[in-house]
Amino acid sequence: MSKITVIYWSGSGNTEAMAEAVVAGAKAQGAEVRLLHVGEADKDTVLHADALAIGCPSMGAEVLEEAEMEPFISSIESLVTGKPIALFGSYGWGNGEWMQDWVARMQGCGAKVIGEGLIIQNAPDEDGLEACRTLGKELSNA
Repeated sequence: MSKITVIYWSGSGNTEAMAEAVVAGAKAQGAEVRLLHVGEADKDTVLHADALAIGCPSMGAEVLEEAEMEPFISSIESLVTGKPIALFGSYGWGNGEWMQDWVARMQGCGAKVIGEGLIIQNAPDEDGLEACRTLGKELSNA
């Protein structure tokens, strides 16, 4: 059974809802799953997970949240080589550039990024939540 940790930051609750759906999808495949706010995660969290799902909305000029998520991502860059990672987040405007940059960054660190990063505009509807559950299933099979 794979051990998956889902780590997220959410300002409005949209990315948190996405994280919960990713958890549901992974659990449906029999994975052992932990859900953590980024403030509860550290390097050991990453080291002890077989796979990670990390969620963060687009902030400001299409960047990761800067107070908690960006420092966390910087701290784990050397730990993700070969690790399956699913990236997801919500956005309100723009074209998803923050996700494209984040995927490229994680791939540059050697992570096995699942897909192209899942983005959902504003609150996820049922189709969006199903896409999150599917992402969790894909990650559990990675």
